[in-house]
Amino acid sequence: MSEPLSLLAPPTWMERPSRPNLSLPRGACDTHFHVFGPRSRFPYAPGRASTPADAPKEALFALHEALGIERGVVVHTAAHGLDNAATADALAARPHDYRGIALVPVDIADSELKRLDEAGFRGARFHYMPHLGHSTPIAEVIAFGAKLADFGWHLQLHMAAEMIGELSSAIGTSSVPVVIDHMGRIDASLGLEQPAFQHLLRLMDDRNVWVKVSGCDRATRQGPPYADAVAFARRLVSDFGDRVLWGTDWPHPNHQGPIPDDGVLVDLIAQIAPTEAARKALLVDNPQRLYGFAPLPETRS
Repeated sequence: MSEPLSLLAPPTWMERPSRPNLSLPRGACDTHFHVFGPRSRFPYAPGRASTPADAPKEALFALHEALGIERGVVVHTAAHGLDNAATADALAARPHDYRGIALVPVDIADSELKRLDEAGFRGARFHYMPHLGHSTPIAEVIAFGAKLADFGWHLQLHMAAEMIGELSSAIGTSSVPVVIDHMGRIDASLGLEQPAFQHLLRLMDDRNVWVKVSGCDRATRQGPPYADAVAFARRLVSDFGDRVLWGTDWPHPNHQGPIPDDGVLVDLIAQIAPTEAARKALLVDNPQRLYGFAPLPETRS
């Protein structure tokens, strides 16, 4: 492994990442990561499922610079509950290059949605994961999506693999785009023909549905470098290349295996999206379209 990169402050919650061998395209976007705290400014929510170590925006920005990532989408964390202030603070520091995904109740006022939109949020996330507790009924979430349409937002769903088939019919009625997190949290050891992944492929036939090819480190049952999980991401990129997104999931909360080396995750992109055209779509064009980033300026020869 190559020499580790230095972050602004040596983190206590992960080893420093290796320098990736893959050079990312200009404007590359990490569409899934979190900021935690610092708790002195942004307290964690009462009743949270777990208490993370602080992972502030300064460490995030240093990580992205080291990995060659120029744009990002901060996904608000359940550890901070419905108070999106920590994520909004990160967006305010890089308003042109970062967007946010909020956690909100379905009865949120239009005025609050407008405030979040102006702060740089572009979607609302809902969980269907047992370890995260109560889930809003999917029918209510899909109905809520009609309110998001006025803001150009989308829905983002984090679901256990066994729920993909159960939720698919409702997802198919959404009036706004729906993004599925982490390849539907499939178990790589069950193979490409497993029912959950087949449900995901059928769901992706709906052009209103997008998927994040993040989470190889969570799908694997072999551990790094996640060879058993890469085939799932590669299949999604191959079949649905204009509706796939990539993310690190930094700083990897609630991870059951060894905390991933983010440099290794970047290098996996070469296997997930084997051509330059596929990588540009995954990392630049698709995020620009979904999250509303400004087009990259033309380079001068």
